[in-house]
Amino acid sequence: MKTKSRLALVVLIVFVTVSCLPPIVLSADYVFSYELLDHLGGSKHYSLNVAVSESLLAYYVDKSHTLISTGDFARFATPYPLKPIADSLRGIYSDDEDFANGVLMIVHQIPYEETRPPKYPVETIVANKGDCDLFSYVAASIMKAGGLDVVLFYFESEEHMNIGVSLSHEPHYARTAIDYVSHDGTRYYMAECTGGNWQEGWRVGERPDDLKNATVQVVTLENSEQSAPGQVSASYKALAVSTISLDISSAFLIQGSSVTLSGQLSPPLQNKTITIYIKANGLPWSELGIATTDSTGRFAYVWLADVPGICNLRASWSGNEDYAAADSSTRTVTVLPWFFIALLSMTAILVTVGTVVFLISRRVGSMVSEPQPPDIPSELKKL
Repeated sequence: MKTKSRLALVVLIVFVTVSCLPPIVLSADYVFSYELLDHLGGSKHYSLNVAVSESLLAYYVDKSHTLISTGDFARFATPYPLKPIADSLRGIYSDDEDFANGVLMIVHQIPYEETRPPKYPVETIVANKGDCDLFSYVAASIMKAGGLDVVLFYFESEEHMNIGVSLSHEPHYARTAIDYVSHDGTRYYMAECTGGNWQEGWRVGERPDDLKNATVQVVTLENSEQSAPGQVSASYKALAVSTISLDISSAFLIQGSSVTLSGQLSPPLQNKTITIYIKANGLPWSELGIATTDSTGRFAYVWLADVPGICNLRASWSGNEDYAAADSSTRTVTVLPWFFIALLSMTAILVTVGTVVFLISRRVGSMVSEPQPPDIPSELKKL
């Protein structure tokens, strides 16, 4: 029983020590700018500013990056978090071909570097480097988010990947014979994602010479990511800074009890979605839930703490066309499991019982050891 008591004490010390650590402050957003033309060969320039929050990056860094089969390629297409980029492009490209070529302008500006293991588009944007498959995941994600039917083209023998995109008309800007692959009755025009010249690089409908006779495998995107906890920020304006805070009503909880997470978004924007992230016991970051800001920019979320252990929590806002995304500092909540509470209670009872037994034993011992009066001789008793 002494061993259990010591174990309970050690666990309590660890919980208290971790929970008393200061909040972890996240780094600032990662901000990148991409140049665009109003159309291929056009003269009007745009600068698209894209910001990625630390929390969104951490979410994808923690996800599995394992590839078992070619069908797993589709998992790396993530349309939702890149939708603000697609929406910005749609603001200047109403035609599908122009839109697709605008996406190629973006990926052609990312420096080429052989990269292993594969990465998700958010990771590639932040790293600002990648290779053919990483560029293809980024381009496919933006195009799909922009409403296009897009697939991945995998050239196994060449160890190469690009994408195919379905358009409402044949490409007008292709400088070579138009190249496409028919799959399930749909014509997918080839779009090469590598190349460093964003103004004169590969266009939709053009196939590189080294792929002229290569066999291609079409990978559809039914298994692409369907949802995500956040998005990037994208705007043709310089993105202003926003901030967000996170407070917790209690740093210590018993498993199954509730805690209120609250905070403030600045500027105080109403009806903005706030994502609460959790990292429990060293597991990957995941979405705990969402909250909505009120007219003052405040938000609150009630969490039923059903997972025991050390839980890191943080709040994040994805930003908009005016403001970059924002992350709160990380807060730590210690959730004490029921068995631990029971162990502490048992330990307290045993200590109490032990103390009482000890006091009683001392009392009895003192009574036994009290000196007895000396015997009086019988002769003296008669006097």
